[in-house]
Amino acid sequence: MISGSSGGAVGGGTEFTAEGVAVVLREACEAAGLDATGAELLRLGSNAVYRLACLPIIVRIARDPAVLPEMERAVAVARWLETVDFPATRVPAGIAQPIVVHGLVVTFWESVQEREEYATVGELADLLRRLHWLEEPQSLGLPYFDPMAKLSASLDGLGAVSQEDRSFLEERAARLGKEYDRLDFVLPYGMIHGDASIGNILRHRDGHAVLIDLDGFALAPREWDLIQTPLFYDRYGWHTAAEYADFVHRYGFDLMNWPGYETLADLRELMMVAWLGHQVAVSERSAAEFARRVQSLRTGEGRKKWGPF
Repeated sequence: MISGSSGGAVGGGTEFTAEGVAVVLREACEAAGLDATGAELLRLGSNAVYRLACLPIIVRIARDPAVLPEMERAVAVARWLETVDFPATRVPAGIAQPIVVHGLVVTFWESVQEREEYATVGELADLLRRLHWLEEPQSLGLPYFDPMAKLSASLDGLGAVSQEDRSFLEERAARLGKEYDRLDFVLPYGMIHGDASIGNILRHRDGHAVLIDLDGFALAPREWDLIQTPLFYDRYGWHTAAEYADFVHRYGFDLMNWPGYETLADLRELMMVAWLGHQVAVSERSAAEFARRVQSLRTGEGRKKWGPF
């Protein structure tokens, strides 16, 4: 299914539409020595995602040209994780990437399997525990994760959101920023995935679970990689009590027992709402969900009606 299929001109004047990115795909594949004939467009949102017909390869075209450093790092992370035999999405050998075509950043990834099948939160816990034991090489140049800077940049870009809603979200961010500064993290500081949730762990065609979307790798308190699973269980009901208990057992730490849980959950939740705010101009479903979430934050009413994106 293609979501958010409308878009304006971006890097190099290319329209981020099915027609515009098809041109980018053909030229990028030609540069990489691949055949784009018959490629299937899987998604068109913040990225255009294609599956090639000739080989089990996924092509990702980023809407934002500014992500080049992040994608360079994601490719480097993928290559390093392969050297330490960590279960993550791989990049094809022999292709120099990222490739920039008409100002857009293109990367190539080995397909995990022919259909999208998520793994379990228990397997997510296993992979996070294993990841957090690894010591990253300095050559990766991982950045320090600054959640407030990331949130501020996201809120600054909410051009399609009403001033009233934007002001409300900015005031909430300012309050949470002060609370965040007072948090006492208890887990070791080090490498994190950066967006560790059930949506970023897929079932490989050979049966094992793999982490995907490696562009958020950074250095931060490890609590950041744990927050989404209890948040999804506790506030939205997207995970069951049994699933969350399995996650805690397999990772070995229950973030909900940590005094800073509510602040970190509020902050991660606000990031999710801000991200959705960027989709309101291109998707009626996103606009309705954004309105629902902002109203929920304003009134303090339960989040059980929030839909996953």
